[in-house]
Amino acid sequence: QVPLVESGGGLVQAGGSLRLSCAASGRTFSSYAMAWFRRAPGKEREFVAAISWNGGATYYSDSVEGRFTISRDNARDTVYLQMNSLKPEDTADYLCAAKRGWYTDLARDYDYWGQGTQVTVSS
Repeated sequence: QVPLVESGGGLVQAGGSLRLSCAASGRTFSSYAMAWFRRAPGKEREFVAAISWNGGATYYSDSVEGRFTISRDNARDTVYLQMNSLKPEDTADYLCAAKRGWYTDLARDYDYWGQGTQVTVSS
């Protein structure tokens, strides 16, 4: 088990920034690839960004490339999502996820999920 707890969501104006955190429990955090997904009302869960177990590789969806940055601190068992130049269409519940091995952009591949943190971007 890898319990995950997200934090850092909130209400921000368009063009603003937020930094999300996902804290993990357990001794094997550093062996997991981590990802962020988001779920807007009435929409399917959408891949946002992923990072390899050691932080050496990252991958982003086209919709956030250049605006969002995923990072991790294995000493703190935490993964981050820095979100800049936020747009109203970024409004969603943001969830972090973990899987063994290499990352993918498919939600079904991830074994552990947090409860989510809400991000609302006003125009």
